[in-house]
Amino acid sequence: MDPFDYPRHWEADVVLSDGGTVHLRPITPDDAEKLLAFHGRLSERTRYYRYFGPYPRMPKRDLERFSTVDHADRVAFTALLGDDIVAVGRYDRLGGAPGSAGGNSAEVAFVVEDAHQGRGLGSILLEHLAAAARERGLSRFTAEVLAENGQMVRIFRDAGYGVSRAFEEGVVHLEFDIDPTEESVEVARAREQAAEARSVHNLLHPRSIAVIGASTDRTKIGHAVLTHLLAADFAGPVYPVNAEHRSVRGVRAYPSVLEIPDDVDLAVVAVPAAGVDEVMDACLAKGVKALVVVTSGFGETGPGGLSAERRLAAEARAHGMRVVGPNALGVLNTDAGVRLNATLAPDLPARGRTGFFCQSGALGTAILATAADRGLGLSTFVSAGNRSDVSGNDLLQYWETDPATDVVLLYLESFGNPRKFARLARRLGRTKPIVAVKSGRHAVTPALAATSVPVDESSVQALFEQAGVIRVESLAQLFDTALLLAHQPLPAGPRVAVVGNSTAIGLLAADTALAQGLELAGEPVDVGAQAGPEAFAAAVKEALDNPEADALVVVFVPPLAVPGTSFARALREVVEQGGRTKPIASTFLAVEGVPAELAVPGPGGAPGRGSVPSYPSPERAVLALARVTRYARWRSAPQGTFVRPDGIDAEAAHAIVEAQRLDGERPLDDETAERLLACYGVQVVPFRVVTSADDAVRAAGELGYPVAMKSTDDRLRHRTDLVGVRLDLSGEEAVRTAYGMLAGMSDRSDLYVQRMAPKGISCVLGLQDDPSFGTLVSFGLSGLVSDLLGDRAYRAVPLTDADAAAVVRAPKAAPLLAGYRGDEPADLAALQDLVLRLAALAEDLPEVRELSLEPVLASAAGAYVSSARVTLGPPPYRHDTGPRRLRSPGGAR
Repeated sequence: MDPFDYPRHWEADVVLSDGGTVHLRPITPDDAEKLLAFHGRLSERTRYYRYFGPYPRMPKRDLERFSTVDHADRVAFTALLGDDIVAVGRYDRLGGAPGSAGGNSAEVAFVVEDAHQGRGLGSILLEHLAAAARERGLSRFTAEVLAENGQMVRIFRDAGYGVSRAFEEGVVHLEFDIDPTEESVEVARAREQAAEARSVHNLLHPRSIAVIGASTDRTKIGHAVLTHLLAADFAGPVYPVNAEHRSVRGVRAYPSVLEIPDDVDLAVVAVPAAGVDEVMDACLAKGVKALVVVTSGFGETGPGGLSAERRLAAEARAHGMRVVGPNALGVLNTDAGVRLNATLAPDLPARGRTGFFCQSGALGTAILATAADRGLGLSTFVSAGNRSDVSGNDLLQYWETDPATDVVLLYLESFGNPRKFARLARRLGRTKPIVAVKSGRHAVTPALAATSVPVDESSVQALFEQAGVIRVESLAQLFDTALLLAHQPLPAGPRVAVVGNSTAIGLLAADTALAQGLELAGEPVDVGAQAGPEAFAAAVKEALDNPEADALVVVFVPPLAVPGTSFARALREVVEQGGRTKPIASTFLAVEGVPAELAVPGPGGAPGRGSVPSYPSPERAVLALARVTRYARWRSAPQGTFVRPDGIDAEAAHAIVEAQRLDGERPLDDETAERLLACYGVQVVPFRVVTSADDAVRAAGELGYPVAMKSTDDRLRHRTDLVGVRLDLSGEEAVRTAYGMLAGMSDRSDLYVQRMAPKGISCVLGLQDDPSFGTLVSFGLSGLVSDLLGDRAYRAVPLTDADAAAVVRAPKAAPLLAGYRGDEPADLAALQDLVLRLAALAEDLPEVRELSLEPVLASAAGAYVSSARVTLGPPPYRHDTGPRRLRSPGGAR
């Protein structure tokens, strides 16, 4: 193979265990000088561990051999920090022809520069080498490690593969299959979470900050950022960078970041876009760890700006830095030991336990103001602007293990990597609620399209439902829901008590609760307009003590004679009594947020846990409670397990697919589609294709009466009026008559004759390829009304058994399957099994771009597939698969 036939798709930016980054790529002959310098920086001990003896200098012959590979039988990756190689990993195929036992194995080895050992480079190199080896047809790695090199032995042992070990004369011989195992995937994802969380932690906990472009002009953003950092009383030193002034805002300024005498953890860049390249060079030379670029004029301006943005992110990562922005509002952290306000918003929010991520800088300012107005304290806030690097997925990784954050809020204008988002949100949502606004349902602006992928609305809904994300339609709903989650416990069930001093408003709350699927724990309680604070508090206490109630809605209209504050104090006294575990939402004095009288101060002065949120109307209070209740139900439900049904022959299925020469998308013929489905235990009701009345009679006799006859023209066969279908043909004469009628409807003489399946409810199951999610499984009931209303449920692959059970119950028409109005229930377990088999097929065969089973007749006797259509095509690129990597700047992540 040509050594210059370079596999560019193997290149990757990766995050290390300490949150820094390096660039990983295949080695080339041009790296010889870098490789020689790298070898010279290794300690004698490291060289001894790698080469099993003294190896002070690398001879020219070895240098050429190590730097010239064929990217197939001999593969090597370099990890680069700036222009320097800091680690090398390689494999060499062992003797034997490909396909033989020896020819499918390779010996693997790597070495890491001493200063970078312990950063996780060895495990990352192993992941990428294994992926490259699998792509080149290898299935097994071997390694020889000196027994005293315990760190290297641990890298192999802890990777999650089934490693066999043998010891001889001070050398440990290791062997293992490199196909991903459940354990190896879990190990890689745990390391990914820890590394990406650490990188965000570094960004939000800097020890020192430089403001590049700090201006003495009050109208400039550089002046605003510096002012806000100083006003927040940031816990570390702040260094203004201004080439024209000796000081800015009374703080000594430096002409360049390079002249700052101390280390710089975070640089906030506020210079015009044209000057960012020069600033970047200085930051790279200084060793800055992270950048927040508030400057605009990049990807949102068009192709030229997008190219500059990608170059900015790529250069930063190659030198170990993460980037927020460009075009970002900034980042903040209210931790008392940090007090970071590196944003264009003037005030550091009150300290709370809610994390917030958004993209738009302009919207971020409004979000922070609204949070302050409604009494919602924040732990951290990131406005990522164009998301050239740091994205919402990074923040999900961070918040999962952040002890200061209990609730996560997202304002998403687009998705970078929805598959990864679904995986992370599903894991995080089990311990911390996520509330999200997803805007841009009907359009994606060119600025957003630069760093996003198009996502179908049904896919978004499926993603959120599977991941337990609380989806809301507006910022007002987002804050309504967040206030309840931040201040009150989760409800144990759907039963709601309503207490108030107005019958009309109480009934309004009760009606809304029932409309949202909640249950009333008795009639609404009206204490009367003239009741005093004591009577009001007693009614609230009785409702909270009621074992039949899971939550409480308090509706209060202030009487003329008694101040409302008296009622508020009485309510808070009841709430503050120990042991209260039921959430309370109120409509109190028509206040929006947390009234001072109902607030329990938190550590930072903002309303804390136990505060009672108030809503301007009972409908909004109940709607917030309903969202929280649905989330609590999802969170307490069994997570399910990833199930692979019995009777699957994946090897035979791959052989069928590989036999199709796929240079584009094309449908499979009936016989091939039936064989492919049979590999996954999906049996189509027996049928024959006939071309004459005599053939039809003969086929009916072989299949056994009664039979059905169908047109092979999809336009006729799938019409809801069944014009292209004849059912329950019980004899030869009926078959001949049906053949004549159906053959005369189109210019095609071939028809289907099929054994009659047991009568049942007609359903449709399918797979559809989403360019961003991968494959979605869909389920619904057949029929014109279902099609018209879009009554379909979707789930993203992979599916758990709980997902399969949920998807067949999710359509609005699904009660028809459960014995509606006394009918015999269908076999839902059979439908669930069918869903799981399709999900397994989708996981194994990415070449299946579309699949439809319609109709599937569901009855008490089982689920019978009457017809199947399968379309194959070249497999799409799957984001969030393969070894750990950051997305390409400006791409999906």
